[in-house]
This record gives sequence, structure tokens and C-alpha cells, in this order.
Amino acid sequence: MPSTGAAQRIVIAGAGGHGREVLDVLEDMATAGADVSVVGFVDDAPAHPERITARGAVLLEGFGDVRAEGAHYVVGVAGAAGRRALVARAEAAGLRAASLRHPSVVSGSSNIVGEGLIAFPLASYTTNITFGRHVHLSRCSTVGHDCVFGDFVTVLPGANVSGDVRLGDDVWVGTGATILQGVSVGSGTTVGAGAVVTRDLPPDVVAFGVPAKPVRRV
Repeated sequence: MPSTGAAQRIVIAGAGGHGREVLDVLEDMATAGADVSVVGFVDDAPAHPERITARGAVLLEGFGDVRAEGAHYVVGVAGAAGRRALVARAEAAGLRAASLRHPSVVSGSSNIVGEGLIAFPLASYTTNITFGRHVHLSRCSTVGHDCVFGDFVTVLPGANVSGDVRLGDDVWVGTGATILQGVSVGSGTTVGAGAVVTRDLPPDVVAFGVPAKPVRRV
């Protein structure tokens, strides 16, 4: 995350497992010298609040209490619909999105990065890529040159997105999936775990297999 010359105090929206992984990213960034700190978590119904408090973090009542303190936010929710809802709440409260990049991430140059990007440990992306808003690149995922991602795209662990791929808004790329070069995936489509996408996929479908084929509408 580029330095802004001032410390970033960050609220994590979502206190589930994905949110705790975001906390890992922030802690590792701070250990590596980034000027970031965690204000706490916002979650209306945390599944395991004791796992948050055991980490020394706090559960906040909402976003409003931290707006005046100049806090930023990130969303620790994997699913696009839940992420969109939390972004809307945070923005309504006047918070600004932060982008996070784990110290182990490898990135190239000339990339356009939308707000809210989270790149988890060992993710890598190369050059001339455009990422939309609130994209998540999970552990050990890869993204090749000249890709264009829409908003709220999720690339899960070990997935490989080859060069010059187009992913529409809300696309979900499952664990270990591969999308071959030059392919386009329509908005709202889910690529199943381990699938190999060899040709374009339409919007709002679920696709599995090798080669990946749409099996149902979302």
C-alpha cells in the first residue's frame, strides 16, 4: 500500500474467517514497517466473537463512531453481495476505503488499482492490469498481464488468471481454477474450484469442469 505520509487507522468490516485473514495481512504489514493499525471490527452477528477478542481486537457498534477519527475501512467478506452491502454502509457513514497488499505479494508496474483491493499473502500480479473496486486476490493466486477486472471480483487461493482476461463485476474464481489467456467471464459468474476456463463464459452462470461448462444459472 503506498504511503500517504500519515498513519492509516483501519476498520475491518466482517469478523468471520475472511475478516481474520485480513487482520493477518494488516498485522504483517505493520511488522514490515507500514504505518497502519486496526481500530476494530464491524459485524452485526459475528460467528465467533471470542476469536476476535483473543487477537486483542475489538468489536465496534458500527461505522459511525470512527468516522470523526479519520478511520479508513476494508471489507473482510469473500462474497460479492455481502461485500457490496458493507461497502454501502461504510460509505454512508462517510468512511474511505483503504487498499491492502501483504508484504509477500509480487506485483509488476503500470497497474490501475481500484479502491479496496486486498492482495493476500503470496498473491502475484504482473503488468498493465486494471482492477476494479474491492477486488480480493487470495493467497497464492496469480493474475497475468493486461487483465481487466470489474468491481467486487474474488480470486480464491491457488487460482490462476492468465494474461488478457476480462472478468466482469462480481465474478468468483474458485480455489485452484485456471482461466486461459484472452478469455472473458461475464458479470456475476462463478467459476468452480479446479475448473479450467478455455472459452468465454456468459454472465450469471456457475461453471465447472475441464474444460469449464455452464451448469446452471445463478
